[in-house]
Amino acid sequence: MASFLSIAAAAAVMAGSAVLPAPTPTLVARTNGDCSEAAAEVVAKTGGQLLSAQPSGDSCVITVLVQGNGQRPRKVTMKVPM
Repeated sequence: MASFLSIAAAAAVMAGSAVLPAPTPTLVARTNGDCSEAAAEVVAKTGGQLLSAQPSGDSCVITVLVQGNGQRPRKVTMKVPM
């Protein structure tokens, strides 16, 4: 038979773990190094799917996957000013 203290301790642990903290909101801040506009331009120009967009100095290196006509898609990388 379990002792009263071990039952009370188990109940306290279970009660404490049932309370979950509220999630903190994620904040997104745009900076001068943001490549979203350059990426949108390259995607619109090529009709491809965005793979990556990385700042590189005063430019952005944008990589997209462009579908071919009956061929394998090809990876295209462009360096675009911010």
